[in-house]
Amino acid sequence: MPSNRSTALRSARDDERAKTTTEILKKIRALEIKTRGLVETAFAGDYHSVFKGRGMNFEDVREYQPGDEIRTIDWNVTARMGTAFVKKFTEERELTAMLVVDVSASGNFGSTTQSKRELAAEVACLLAFSAIRNNDKVGLLLFTDRVELFIPPKKGRSHTLRIIREILFFEPQGRGTEPGLALDYLNKIVTRRAVVFFISDFQAPDFSQALAVSARRHDFVAIQIQDERERSLPNVGIITLEDAETGEQIEINTADRRTRTVFTDLVTGFETELSRTLRRNNIDAITLQTGRDYLPALRSFFKQRERRLGVR
Repeated sequence: MPSNRSTALRSARDDERAKTTTEILKKIRALEIKTRGLVETAFAGDYHSVFKGRGMNFEDVREYQPGDEIRTIDWNVTARMGTAFVKKFTEERELTAMLVVDVSASGNFGSTTQSKRELAAEVACLLAFSAIRNNDKVGLLLFTDRVELFIPPKKGRSHTLRIIREILFFEPQGRGTEPGLALDYLNKIVTRRAVVFFISDFQAPDFSQALAVSARRHDFVAIQIQDERERSLPNVGIITLEDAETGEQIEINTADRRTRTVFTDLVTGFETELSRTLRRNNIDAITLQTGRDYLPALRSFFKQRERRLGVR
């Protein structure tokens, strides 16, 4: 027979789990309301105009009319009916959108009220609801130094909410970042062309080879999540910096101007090399920062892409 003490402990654990579940649901609901509102009022049109169906589906045949393309003639029907018939096609509107999200330990950093992972989750949520509104399928791949989770593309609100929950609250096993492994997995498992939104801070070893393969197979968009404190050092004296992924620590004197300059030069060099790699593979890129409104940057990106691609 259980003691009063064990019963009390079990009850406390149940209460804590219920509280945690309530908080999770509350956070998911708040994020859904915010991003669905943005989709309804500002963003869905941008998404729809840029990401259109790439294929054509056969619909029916009709009699040939002057001006029709000869190559659309259905010769089998023409021979059977004794007069020329052409094939009718409709655009394949449905797309598959894949959210590939970096959940490594470096994403937990944030010098504002928002971490990089929280910003990544919100942007992914916005893209997911935009895709669902356009009747597209949405899938998710979470990665660190391994593939942590893969959710196959599907439609529907409940599916989208599951994706959001995983992005927000999934507890990864790994701490490092290996985008190449994630892209290799993506290239093998997603065989049809998809719109891939790759969301990461890109603080990772070289993965240009896997990136080149993905860029050829898919419509690839790189979304870089930054925090201002990772780009420049404040002048606050001696501080200890810790690598979130390796635990390695280093003590530096930020009051030293040369130290701050070296740090800035390293960041600039990294960003220049990343931009060069993305351009070489014809990959569109967006840079977003924690603590800043991301919607203007996203809308500006889509407008520029629409003009460049000549989308009508």
